[in-house]
Amino acid sequence: MTDTQVSAQQSVAERAIAEHIRLVSSGQIDEWIDLFAPDAVLEFPFAPTGVPGAVQGRDALIAHMNNFPKTFDVKFVDLVFHQSTEPTKAIAEFRSTGRAVTTGKPYEQTCISVVYTDAAGRITRYVDYWNPLVAIEALTPGTDGAGADQVAFGS
Repeated sequence: MTDTQVSAQQSVAERAIAEHIRLVSSGQIDEWIDLFAPDAVLEFPFAPTGVPGAVQGRDALIAHMNNFPKTFDVKFVDLVFHQSTEPTKAIAEFRSTGRAVTTGKPYEQTCISVVYTDAAGRITRYVDYWNPLVAIEALTPGTDGAGADQVAFGS
């Protein structure tokens, strides 16, 4: 797939990822949270110092993601699913293209996500592999990287 439209042949986990990126890129965080089970966890294996490596529970997820639309103006494109033998697990690769709202700098990120869902199709675990250096660069004013220790993600 080259966009974020949901196909009838997708697994429940693939549909959850497609909806996740559609809702996040359109700033619909209140709707986005409905994709998650009450005790779901969002994991960031490459989180930089000062950014949580995991966020668990719907209240914490909303608090973490609520500022995303104010931080980044992005679209997610080039969604590709990689085969999984489990219908409740999906592996996706996609790109973000856009800008950091506060600096106007480009935010071009490649993401790999591994998502697990329950029987109802709600996300129980979302492992988000992204490069924090790309976000730091986009959010850091100027071009010399000074102030990277002052960058705030998500909240």
